Amino acid sequence: MYLLIPAAGMGKRMGSDHNKLLLSLLGKPLLSWTLLAAESSQKVDWIGIIGQPYDFPEFKTILDTISITTPVELIQGGETRQASVYNGLQALPEAVDNVLIHDGARCLVTPNLFDRCAEQLLTCQGLIAAISVKDTIKIVDSNRFIKDTPNRSNLWAAQTPQGFKVNLLKECHEKGYQLGWQVTDDAALFENANYLSKLSKRRN
Repeated sequence: MYLLIPAAGMGKRMGSDHNKLLLSLLGKPLLSWTLLAAESSQKVDWIGIIGQPYDFPEFKTILDTISITTPVELIQGGETRQASVYNGLQALPEAVDNVLIHDGARCLVTPNLFDRCAEQLLTCQGLIAAISVKDTIKIVDSNRFIKDTPNRSNLWAAQTPQGFKVNLLKECHEKGYQLGWQVTDDAALFENANYLSKLSKRRN
C-alpha cells in the first residue's frame, strides 16, 4: 500500500511559527511517531512525505535518526493541504491503484489502523477513519444564534487515514481545481464529485 503524508503546514492553530510536525512529543518530533507506525504496518510499503523544501533537511535527519527501512520519497507540497495532496498524487507511479492519505500531525495512529484501512480499501472506492461524535452539536447562524441541534447518532468526526482509488481521487482533484472547490479533506472532494466513501470506525 502506498501512503502519502501531507506535512507542509505551519501549525498556526497549535500556536507554532514553524512546521507542526517538527514539534516534539516525548522526545521525538511528531513526524517520527507517524513514520514509526507506518514502518511497523504490515501493509504500508512506500511512503511519500509532502512538504516544503526548506523542511526537507530536518525531515531527512528524522529519517536517518529512526533508521526507517520503508522506501520514502520527499515531495514538494503546495500552499494548501488540498494542493499538497494533489502534488503527492502526481508523484505516485502510474500503476498504483490505491492510496492512503494520513495527516502527519495525527501522530497517535497505530500500525493496526493503517492495516485495517488498507484492507478495507480493497472492498470500496474510498474510506475514512472516523469516530462517532459524543457531544451535542449546535448549528448557528452568522450571529451565533442557535438554529438547530442535529441528531448526533448520524454525526462522525472525520480523521485519517483516508483511502481512495487513485484514479478516482485524481479525477476529483482535477475537477475540484477546475470548479474552485476548497475542502479540508479528500473525502469532501469525493462527496462533491458524487462518489461514496465508507466510514471505518477508529479503534486502535
